[in-house]
Amino acid sequence: MGGESVEKLFENNRAWAERIKSEDPLFFQKLSEQQAPDYLWIGCSDSRVPANEIVGMLPGDIFVHRNVANLVIHTDLNCLSVIQYAVDVLKVKHIIVCGHYGCGGVVAAVRAENQGLIDNWLRHIKDIYYRYSERFDICKDEEARVDLLCELNVVEQVANVCHTTIVQDAWRRGQFLAVHGWIYSIRDGVLRDLEVSFDATRQVPEVYRHFPIRRRDE
Repeated sequence: MGGESVEKLFENNRAWAERIKSEDPLFFQKLSEQQAPDYLWIGCSDSRVPANEIVGMLPGDIFVHRNVANLVIHTDLNCLSVIQYAVDVLKVKHIIVCGHYGCGGVVAAVRAENQGLIDNWLRHIKDIYYRYSERFDICKDEEARVDLLCELNVVEQVANVCHTTIVQDAWRRGQFLAVHGWIYSIRDGVLRDLEVSFDATRQVPEVYRHFPIRRRDE
């Protein structure tokens, strides 16, 4: 049974490749020559939130990094390497941090149950939950608390992206780069802009600035 289920993936792949080639015979040839995406997507590992599909884009259009609960941690060399490659090599114009309502990682953080090793990762979400604890007083139930924390988590991770030397160095040298915070609803398939966007060092609190602001950035 297990072998059959895996073989199905190869069958699906062949059908997908043939469909793409029937629509654009040169698609894979062009794709193999280079990638030049305008977007870096930092999202959750959740299988229900496929980056390319929910924004209707093909392979090569979005550079993607995913982890549990879409976290940007300054000691995570995996994530930082992705950001650096996207900004310094691919020259993406937009970094999108996208969370989603009902995120399992956020649920686990709210419930404060022992999850094992991943508790070390979820601690970053617990920090946000604790920091904004008063904002959860109006939440009528756990679902409302989770949804609010999912939003606050995105806002926090957008800030973390902007606090990196990678992003601030790009701004310092005049490279256009905007960082956005979005959230996706699995309930209806719709993206929502949380209206938290940055495109200059002057928008970053002074304590997190790695370079002095030049006149043109003011």
